[in-house]
Amino acid sequence: MDLIKSNTIKLKTKRTFLKKGTCSRTFFYILNREFGHPKEQEEIAIDPMAGGILQQGYQCGMLWGASMALGAESFRRSENLNHAIGLAIKSTQYVMDSFKKRAKSIECADITNTDFSNKWSFAKYMLSGKFYGCFKLAGRWAPEAIKAAHEGLSQKVEYKTPPLSCASEVIKKMGGTKEEMAMVAGFAGGMGLSGDACGALVASIWKTKLDAVREGNIKTTISDPVSQQVVDAFYKETDYEIECSAICGKRFTNIDEHTEFIKSGGCSKLIQVLSAIDNAVQV
Repeated sequence: MDLIKSNTIKLKTKRTFLKKGTCSRTFFYILNREFGHPKEQEEIAIDPMAGGILQQGYQCGMLWGASMALGAESFRRSENLNHAIGLAIKSTQYVMDSFKKRAKSIECADITNTDFSNKWSFAKYMLSGKFYGCFKLAGRWAPEAIKAAHEGLSQKVEYKTPPLSCASEVIKKMGGTKEEMAMVAGFAGGMGLSGDACGALVASIWKTKLDAVREGNIKTTISDPVSQQVVDAFYKETDYEIECSAICGKRFTNIDEHTEFIKSGGCSKLIQVLSAIDNAVQV
């Protein structure tokens, strides 16, 4: 990527961030347009991932947004959903590696050094100029994210059995389309099999908000009562544990391990709880 194009992407990213308001929607938006397929409502629904899942400091919203765009593109490039799921997971890992090289961590809390749940910490974040650090990071990483996305999507995906994603299973049970299942596929195993905050939870939050957006029943805000109801139900089921590795009792080293875990009933109860939330929340 030449310097002029790179600088143009950086500038457009910062402008998009200012216009859209969240890091998660910004990168879903940018990569969707890089691939030539805008998805406005789906992009709005990823807002709650800013700040690391309802501002809780887990995986950076830029990654959640980028992974969703990769999932959508994986579906367009694949002959079947199973392959799309595998490709989404593989390409998400590429983008995560790229982000970690740039930011030194994938965790929002590490990057911002801010507890968004504390009003004083949040005020300091806004007033001290830390907020602009996220704008700078978004601009610097955007060209690298696009490059990593194309590289990841060009990789051959190897697996012994047709891939499954816990996040995709949630969407399936919520009545989502195959494309929607592919969009969240990269969240598997705590995003890219990393073992971090639960990808199935994020899938449920996103689908619940997407349905509300389509019905015109929700405002475009980072946090909202609808998303919080999903999180509350999740925490009740997991005894306030959110890390995938802790919930599953293991980290997955490859796609086949995760697939076998899901096929064997791993997280089946949690998936059922998360997929039933959409009908239970009060908008």
